Amino acid sequence: MSAATDPQRMPDAAFWRGRRVFLTGHTGFKGAWLTLWLQSMGAEVTGYSLAPPSDPNLFTLARVAEGITHLSGDVRQLDALRTAMIAARPDVVLHLAAQSLVRRSYAEPVDTYATNVMGTVNLLEALRSVDSARAAVLVTSDKCYENREWIWGYREHDAMGGHDPYSNSKGCAELVTSAMRRSFFGQPGACAIASARAGNVIGGGDWAQDRLLPDAMRAFSRGEALVVRSPGAIRPWQHVVEPLRGYLLLAEALEREPAAHADGWNFGPEDADCRSVREVVDLTQSHWAGAQVIYDPPPDAPHEAHFLKLDCTRAHTALNWQPRWRLADGVARTVEWYLAHAAGADMRDVTLGQLAAYRGTGS
Repeated sequence: MSAATDPQRMPDAAFWRGRRVFLTGHTGFKGAWLTLWLQSMGAEVTGYSLAPPSDPNLFTLARVAEGITHLSGDVRQLDALRTAMIAARPDVVLHLAAQSLVRRSYAEPVDTYATNVMGTVNLLEALRSVDSARAAVLVTSDKCYENREWIWGYREHDAMGGHDPYSNSKGCAELVTSAMRRSFFGQPGACAIASARAGNVIGGGDWAQDRLLPDAMRAFSRGEALVVRSPGAIRPWQHVVEPLRGYLLLAEALEREPAAHADGWNFGPEDADCRSVREVVDLTQSHWAGAQVIYDPPPDAPHEAHFLKLDCTRAHTALNWQPRWRLADGVARTVEWYLAHAAGADMRDVTLGQLAAYRGTGS
């Protein structure tokens, strides 16, 4: 099977070797994994982000700053962002900086909208001053859709919406991206702009609050019971490397055929891996001896969607992208990562080793 028709094909290392990449949010969980992947392919990465969002964090543990240009910056500050992007002269822009937690958005709605909406506006406005960029992928979330609790997956042109401030801010970011793409990036030779929607990623190095696997790893490592608030909620679970591969393939396609790919894209798991919280907890427990769980949904919890699934037919057919690791593989690799951390392993080596295993170049 040729690379062009392989549904589990990897990004083209030759494309990324020496490519100048401007990556926002590189100190976050997904951004740190993506930075390491880009480094491993020889890309010249400029990272632009606030300080890591937790302590401990993957960015520090895996020494992600090694071999890149690491800039401390806030996407809410247009002038500084534009100056940094102009200086970097990127070929590709990947925008991951975000306030990414639903429950935090209830406590901090203004900050959530400022980061996720105006941060997107600022990124695109800064990009207008950069004539080197040929492709930009802006990452939002599967929660950008108006969730009607359908049993089928949402497609890219379904309505944007969002019940909570986080979800709504991501729907707004999608609308901003669409409007600015049509207003300022439609002429021949302009940077091709696409948005990418994925959610409920798992993987080593995530210590965010109110996420299932990080909460489980914290509780289990302390010998405490994990308290689960929504055991029946169904989500499109996938290991973090799956959507990251989609973002990289999409960036390659944007440069190759901009008109055909400058749009919104879903990256989610197979239908069989849209599983309940309880099922994911059961899988996680099976890899951690003695793990205990308490199911105790609080009566006054803020609203969270019960059922959410993406239709990824477009990515399957147009990008030849399909998940490579099933949910069971992703959970196993995630627990393996945290157990290695607890044992004092070199987490840069562990993370790069898992990337190599996923790419088929390691164990």
